[in-house]
Amino acid sequence: MKENQQDWNLVIKSRTGFFDINYKELWEYRDLVLLLVRRDFVSFYKQTIFGPLWFFIQPIFTTVIFVFIFGNLAGISTDGLPQPLFYMTGVVAWNYFAECLNKTSTVFKDNANIFGKVYFPRLIMPFSIVVSNLARLAVQFLLLVVLIAYYVIFTDFQFTVGWNVLLFPVLVILMALLGLGAGMIISAMTTKYRDLAFLVTFGVQLLMYATPVIYPLSAAPSKYKDIISINPMSHIIEGVRLSLLGQGDLTPVSFAYSAVTILIILAVGISVFNRVEKKFVDTI
Repeated sequence: MKENQQDWNLVIKSRTGFFDINYKELWEYRDLVLLLVRRDFVSFYKQTIFGPLWFFIQPIFTTVIFVFIFGNLAGISTDGLPQPLFYMTGVVAWNYFAECLNKTSTVFKDNANIFGKVYFPRLIMPFSIVVSNLARLAVQFLLLVVLIAYYVIFTDFQFTVGWNVLLFPVLVILMALLGLGAGMIISAMTTKYRDLAFLVTFGVQLLMYATPVIYPLSAAPSKYKDIISINPMSHIIEGVRLSLLGQGDLTPVSFAYSAVTILIILAVGISVFNRVEKKFVDTI
């Protein structure tokens, strides 16, 4: 008696490497990405008084504090740029990277109940975090555009739209990939060492001071400038200011360095993520 032959339309198997990714499967689950993005918005702003207005409140208050402390009290240079524009540009860019990194680094712990019940490509979850934060970035970017328009209309600030504006979406993609890659590396480690989850938020805050968010790279002391330049986000932040405000310390060499470093971190992150997803349910 012959065994019944069955044609399976779905085969679930473990993946271990960067290139071992079923891109077609990821595309087939695009509706799940949208559902996860909507879930993030609803769960985060549920039962809040101001709701999505926090998108505007956070960068505005942070910019005001930076202007008062670092601009007025400390007298840190802003390379001739208006202080509110200088700080808000850095804050908006850094917030996007920090949110992607923080939330991706705890993706296993935060979604263990979902991972253990139903199958879907696990990379969907960290990818949805990047997309949901992209919507937040878009809203804050509009706030930044309004501030730029104010300075162009009511002050002598000169703003010229040039080729450098086209660099901005490329830099956003690089920030997303860096937050995604670094976050997946940390998330893989937190499945075994949960203490890391408590250190990530604190570490990201400290990392901001090693990035030209509150100061331009040109104003950094020469003995620390090389150390700060090792951080790929340093050149990304400078590039964002160059693309939006027309002034920033970004060269083709520094851009290439950041891009290559980010791609390496992303490759390592996906590889580690693929290895850990096979057994994290047993350890989380």
